[in-house]
Amino acid sequence: MGFCVFNNIAVAARASGYERVAIVDFDVHHGNGTQAAFWDDDSVLFISLHQWPFYPGSGGPDEQRETTVNVPMSAGSGDDEYLHAFEHVVEPALARFEPELVLVSAGFDAHVDDPLSSMNVTAEGFREMASHCRAAAPRVAAVLEGGYNLETLPTLVNAALEGFTA
Repeated sequence: MGFCVFNNIAVAARASGYERVAIVDFDVHHGNGTQAAFWDDDSVLFISLHQWPFYPGSGGPDEQRETTVNVPMSAGSGDDEYLHAFEHVVEPALARFEPELVLVSAGFDAHVDDPLSSMNVTAEGFREMASHCRAAAPRVAAVLEGGYNLETLPTLVNAALEGFTA
């Protein structure tokens, strides 16, 4: 719906060769294309944390399945709210699913200084989310998604890389 020409995370999940793949999407926009790709595929767990209501308008609290977990976040949410969601929703879903691979749609547009959203995640919040993703499976990989403040983006990517490799 305007942000992606190709859904790289969906291609990676399909091409991975693993039987149980989890996708964690912390881009500020709901991953409606990823959700549509795997809605009827129980071999892929899709978890999306996103500002809601917000573009594209999907991913609300009633849009759930056993292998589709939408975590709508209120405008103004920051590190505490995201890490609470990880502890109480994301991590339990990942533990139940037992993925062989976690793929991360690593969007940095939920950053406090990003011009597209109304969220308040810091570099430390992204580092922590990446660390939680890394701990959920023997393998993790990430795809850069949103992030529209070119001054902060390198720092945020580096923070996530630290979390993925810790």
